[in-house]
Amino acid sequence: MVRMKAKQPAEDTEEVAAFMAALEHPLKTEIGAIRKIILGASPKIGEGIKWNAPSFRTVEYFATFHLRSTKEVQLVFHLGAKKRAELPEIKLEAPEGMVRWLAKDRCLVTMGKGKEVEAKAAALRAWVRGWIEYV
Repeated sequence: MVRMKAKQPAEDTEEVAAFMAALEHPLKTEIGAIRKIILGASPKIGEGIKWNAPSFRTVEYFATFHLRSTKEVQLVFHLGAKKRAELPEIKLEAPEGMVRWLAKDRCLVTMGKGKEVEAKAAALRAWVRGWIEYV
């Protein structure tokens, strides 16, 4: 399988890299690892800074780090910034405790810290690949 990099403006990646370099967070290493997992899940995925945090997009933004949490890494998955008249029924599987639904169109994915990120990497990659099909 040939992997292609997401086509995105270089300034977006540079903006996220600068943000990450300046970030003071106890889980900075884990956040960086999760960023790589998400970007590597599909060549369709790009990134930028949205809502004062690294965020990921295809056609629309679909996931944003929730940086207020300092005990575990959290990401909010959503279906873009605009409300939709009709919401799809999202049917995805995840390990117990990884996903908490906040509404029909958004959920909180928790990755924990340390070795838990590596342990859940495959599940996160699968979740991201499934989620972007709904965006």
